[in-house]
Formats: sequence, structure tokens, C-alpha cells
Amino acid sequence: MDFIQHTLNWCRCEIFKGKLLAFYEGIMKLFNFKWIILVLLPVCVGCETIHTEIIIPAEPDLIWSVLTDEKSYKDWHTVLAPVEGEKFQEGATIRYYWKGNDGSQNEVKTKIVEMIKEKKLKQAGGIPGFLTQDHTYLLEPVDGGTRLTQHEEFRGIVLIFWDTSWIEPAYQKSNENLRDRVAGLKKSDSNN
Repeated sequence: MDFIQHTLNWCRCEIFKGKLLAFYEGIMKLFNFKWIILVLLPVCVGCETIHTEIIIPAEPDLIWSVLTDEKSYKDWHTVLAPVEGEKFQEGATIRYYWKGNDGSQNEVKTKIVEMIKEKKLKQAGGIPGFLTQDHTYLLEPVDGGTRLTQHEEFRGIVLIFWDTSWIEPAYQKSNENLRDRVAGLKKSDSNN
């Protein structure tokens, strides 16, 4: 068991470690081969974390109104654009076009697993073992406005082959586009 625990220490996804440990314990009981850990660990544990932040000079309610307006995503988010689905509410399934850095578009489905008005929007989806994603927007009032955090954890075998280095800069650009969109809404409101 110490071998497994030591091997898992490099994974940064704390939530996933417990499930993975239980999986490996079952495999060890079934096959009793320590070498299987060396084979399965790189295949099953792939874990990548993307984290971006920006201070937006606006109140959380205005930013929230843009985050939960599925029709506006295509105007500011560089990676995600909702295709169809329910309105943004806890439990809803939202389908997106995921725009890759190579110009490709793939359809992904997520479920809104937690939604705290003007504070948190968390979505999860994917195929366990192959590729899953947990994507969270956090809004936190700070001096000068609101800190927007965009945090995502990807897990699965696909990460062995997928270059994710472009995602963090793309999410940062989305944050900047969101800031600009909110600034435009503030300006529009002040003119009325």
C-alpha cells in the first residue's frame, strides 16, 4: 500500500486520488501484480489543472448576468460556445462547442453541478477514464471590483496525448473579453 500511496503523490487532483486509490486496491486484490501499477498509473491518472484570474471593475451581479447568459458566450469566450441545453441552473445539462487551438470544434456536454448566485458556477462532464473536466467560475468581491477565477481540472488517458498548453492563455483571453463585455454593459447602463 505504501508503494501505491507514494506513486499517487505526484497527482495534483486531490478529489481524484481517493477514487484512484480504491481502484488500484481492487486491481491489486484481483491480480496481485505490483507492475500493473506502473502500467495503469500513467494511463488512468492523467491530470491537468488550468487556473486564471482577473479583477473586473464591476459588481458580481453584473458579471454573473453575463456568465449565466448562454447566448453571449460566443461573443466573449474564446473556447466555449453553448449549442443548446437548459438555461443555466443547477442540474441543467449544457452542450458546448469546444473550439480547439487548431480551429476544430467538438461538441461537449456538461452538467451544472453547483450554482451559487453571484459567487460560483461549477460544471462537470466527460467520459471517466478517457477525459473528464470540472470547470468552475468563482466571483469574489475585492477592492476595485470583483475577482473572477476560472479553474478547470482535466483527468484521463487523453491527457497523455493532448497538448493543453494553449488552454490557459485562451482562458485568460476569455477573462479579458468578459471584462471588456462587462465594461461595455456598465457604459451602456450609465448612458441610459
